[in-house]
Amino acid sequence: MAEQVEQVDFIWEGKDKNGKVSKGVFAAKSEAVAKAELRRQGYRVTKIKAKPKPLFASRPKAITSGDIAIFSRQLATMLKAGVPLVQSFDIVGKGHENPSMQDLLLSVKTDIEAGDRLAEALNRRPIYFDELFCNLVEAGEQAGVLETLLDKIATYKEKTESMKKKIKKALTYPIAVVVVAFIVTTILLIFVVPVFSDMFKSFGADLPAFTQMVVEMSEWMQKYWWIVIGCVVAAVYTFDFFKKRSRKFCHFLDRMLLRLPVVGLIMNKSAIARFARTLSTMSAAGVPLVDALQSVAGACGNIIYAEAVMKMREEVATGQRLQFAMSQAGLFPHMVQQMVAIGEESGSIDAMLSKVADFYEEEVDNLVDNLSSLMEPIIMVILGILVGGLIVAMYLPIFKLGSAI
Repeated sequence: MAEQVEQVDFIWEGKDKNGKVSKGVFAAKSEAVAKAELRRQGYRVTKIKAKPKPLFASRPKAITSGDIAIFSRQLATMLKAGVPLVQSFDIVGKGHENPSMQDLLLSVKTDIEAGDRLAEALNRRPIYFDELFCNLVEAGEQAGVLETLLDKIATYKEKTESMKKKIKKALTYPIAVVVVAFIVTTILLIFVVPVFSDMFKSFGADLPAFTQMVVEMSEWMQKYWWIVIGCVVAAVYTFDFFKKRSRKFCHFLDRMLLRLPVVGLIMNKSAIARFARTLSTMSAAGVPLVDALQSVAGACGNIIYAEAVMKMREEVATGQRLQFAMSQAGLFPHMVQQMVAIGEESGSIDAMLSKVADFYEEEVDNLVDNLSSLMEPIIMVILGILVGGLIVAMYLPIFKLGSAI
């Protein structure tokens, strides 16, 4: 797989054919390439050097799956309108808001101009264009229906991105509130409780047990706050480390997520929706079932489902029907199996799977809305216990003193 060489800006100075001194900035992959191109344009280069990068230069904006989804729709629209492929890339690339995406698309355009097919150019960039995307583009090019397949890819990307955003939104909100509650509680323990503690010492009376416990927690936090921060940072780093490098940990994590109440139901239904949507898109493109299942496994978004799909692929490759392989996996509801069986018998498996995907995507939408409604009172209770409990603990001695007077 060819590695993409990043272009560098070179500051140059030289003379044109008439001997007039010229200078400017030229982007090229190397100094030699820059000199050769400038010579071809009629300049005799006398000085050239790489343009220094700013000391505090901002990092380039990352390319997201949302950017790829938008690009898919724009390219499909351009090709449907009859715009040539190279010109479509030029228009879409230069018009994109993300500079990194602009560079990516214009580099793909350069490869196409050099004689590569679109699928070949995309295959060189697996970080941004996955196996599913490249397979569908290749099928479209071979069948001469590239614009139709790109339209299907765009629809698929838009639906999967929409579902991802809804799930992230449902999970991010409670996590963010809990983190804020933890930070507020820590600030109260370190800065506010000590003020009350000094005041309580002047009373010369025994503190209520609850207040005493909070004061002791505050004293511990003031001495060892760095341990708490260190533990949190270490926990986050360890989680991220094992999630990226340990398949066993990811397997355990995905299995636990599937077993959680409400959240597990969302994860299960979203995995089934992705499976159905991806396989429907691949089948509609004419990709053989065994090859399609290879891409579907990676699109499920859950290792448990991915492993199940790969086992199904092995069974289908030996001649088993897909519906039978799904029943053996033990992860797919009876309704999904029956829809697949009807599709296999009628030769319209792509249409049946599309209906399954529509149904489960709607189910995920409803579950996400229900989760948001369910989390609000739970979050209020957590905030009430943490913050309200500290306030009550601080005012208990004052109430006790008032009743004694």
